[in-house]
Amino acid sequence: MPGPAPAHNPRPAVPVGVDWSRPRGGPTLADSLDGWMPTRAFGRAVLLVGLLLFGAVLLRRVDLVVLAAPFAIGAAIGVWRRPEALPQLTVDVTERVLTEGQPVTGRIAVGNPDPVGYDLVVVRAVASRSLRLPELDRPYGVAVASGSVVDIPLSGEAVRWGRPVVGPARAYAVVADGLLVSPQVATRGPRLRVFPVTEQFEAVEAIPRAAGLVGAHRSRRPGQGGELAGVRMFAPGDRLRRIDWRVSLRTRELYVAATLSDRDAEVVLLLDVLHEAGRSGGIHGARSVLDTTVRAAAGIAQHYLHAGDRVALLEYSYRARRLRAAGGRRQYLTALEWLLDVEHRIGGYEPSSAAFGPQTVSPNALVVVLTPLLDLRAAAMVARFARAGRFVVAVDTLPPDLTVVPDSDWGAAASRLWRLERENTIGQLREHGVPVVAWAGAGSLDEVLRGVSRMAGAPRAVPR
Repeated sequence: MPGPAPAHNPRPAVPVGVDWSRPRGGPTLADSLDGWMPTRAFGRAVLLVGLLLFGAVLLRRVDLVVLAAPFAIGAAIGVWRRPEALPQLTVDVTERVLTEGQPVTGRIAVGNPDPVGYDLVVVRAVASRSLRLPELDRPYGVAVASGSVVDIPLSGEAVRWGRPVVGPARAYAVVADGLLVSPQVATRGPRLRVFPVTEQFEAVEAIPRAAGLVGAHRSRRPGQGGELAGVRMFAPGDRLRRIDWRVSLRTRELYVAATLSDRDAEVVLLLDVLHEAGRSGGIHGARSVLDTTVRAAAGIAQHYLHAGDRVALLEYSYRARRLRAAGGRRQYLTALEWLLDVEHRIGGYEPSSAAFGPQTVSPNALVVVLTPLLDLRAAAMVARFARAGRFVVAVDTLPPDLTVVPDSDWGAAASRLWRLERENTIGQLREHGVPVVAWAGAGSLDEVLRGVSRMAGAPRAVPR
């Protein structure tokens, strides 16, 4: 998708390399004109009048003076009636909180506070690539009368999540019939918040273990709850209302009904953004690694938070950003805000095992790692979680249609070797007990969570 045209400064009305705004050894012509700079048309008018007067004196012809008089008088009147105030520029949008795919409307307001009108105001603005605003692909020229405001409408679409900016906008005014041009004025545009489209995600399987006291997912731990876990012998401390009289009368011994405690689950979403791959085409185009990661994280967080569970987010990159575990709608909105700042940065501090180690995650939490598996450091981090006994699920976020364009005769062979190495890394993770699945929307993790739940319910050896 072609983005907005890059920002270009308006063509200068004076020769390049000449600074008319600063004195060089004395007052300049721009200083005498209160900052207004003469254009090439002004120079041509002065040259024409000078040549006609020189010819009149040299040839002693009065008609040449009469011919030069209109040009001189017109230029003098235009310069004398020049405006004093510079044009005022404002960029505004109707809605600053949007979702991918929603329309964007706004305006660029050009005002003239001076009693003298502007012959022409040239306006040029840019916007972030995540906004599609066709009006910004070209400059605008408008005439602004004295004491009036002219609006340039903007309409388009927000095509990608993030914090895009409309602007900056730049403008300069032309007055005195094209003889003078104002210094360039610029203004910053508003910053928007474009939330990612939530990937539809549903997981009918229970969380392996849970830790809190609320939520829709029941834990595997025995305790006070409403879900029957089996029948066991009566033990000191059991309540009498838990006695199963049918089994007790049949066996002549006291048995109680064992239940599973109603506890909420803690889900940790670990986003691997060490590398970016693929070209982002926005909501209607191809997806990059970051697009898949952010949209999948938003869908998973929405699912578990709406179920009453607690969700934490962690960014695995050169900056260790973390969002603590919490639940409710407020956490969902906070998570969306947190996801807007996810980006790929080159350089910085090396990701340390202390900041991304198993000790930073609750032992009973489900860790969902969204990773393209393009870096061995990320695979080693996932393996450390698995060796520490954490319940880890790796979600492959690499675009399936990613193609490597060979730039040499060895390009195709290098691409095949890279894919073989990546498949080898995935195989090693599965040997460590880490299931690796490709993100496919709703139901992507059901089969994996079913297997993890069975492993969590199996008895474990306890070291003496």
